[in-house]
Amino acid sequence: MEPIDKRYLSPTSMIDSDHKKIIEYAGDIVRGEKNDPVAKAVKLFYAVRDSIWYTVTVEFFLPEHFRASNVLASGHGHCVRKASLLCALGRACGIPSRLGFATVRNHLANRQLIEFLGSDLFVYHGFTEFFLEGKWIKATPTFNIELCRKQNVAPLEFNGREDSLFQVFNREKKQFMEYVAYHGSYSDVPIEDILAAWKKVYGKSRVEEWIKQYIQPGEKSKILFGGIRCV
Repeated sequence: MEPIDKRYLSPTSMIDSDHKKIIEYAGDIVRGEKNDPVAKAVKLFYAVRDSIWYTVTVEFFLPEHFRASNVLASGHGHCVRKASLLCALGRACGIPSRLGFATVRNHLANRQLIEFLGSDLFVYHGFTEFFLEGKWIKATPTFNIELCRKQNVAPLEFNGREDSLFQVFNREKKQFMEYVAYHGSYSDVPIEDILAAWKKVYGKSRVEEWIKQYIQPGEKSKILFGGIRCV
């Protein structure tokens, strides 16, 4: 068994697993699961998947945008924000947890989203990795069950023993998500890496415009994901 890096059990400024609200929320979710990390991880996954509403936003350039306690308080977030929260909850329960990143292609992305991004690629899509029963297991809590129903996609399940990755096809057997590249695992949200990758793929001026729109009062971007308005 590989030694566990202490960073994967420790709080950071963004993965604030020592925050009172994070500890309380995690405790409420896993109550009754005394010494079973797998059962705890499974309960945490479903709580984040369905209690935190998935949205596409431009909140991506400051630490507070990814801070787990802020995500919990807001009740919504994109993939990296939801992964950050799940990671913090795992650490709060004593489960070694880290963040994984990949670039995925959304074959069913709608026109509005493609025009907004300038691509059908989701660069640095984030998910959580738990160390369970001697190995790292990927957990992707991105899409809440209501969104999956509207998109005609089976919601992702997680059993704590097998990787839970994006759906390859929707219920109509149309190709949905394709993993293009993996970018490794991190103990904290790599904001600078994400920004650099976004500027490379989406364009520096486009990313800078997103930031400008976000920081200007009344100009916060709203886009559509699969016909669902995201705020």
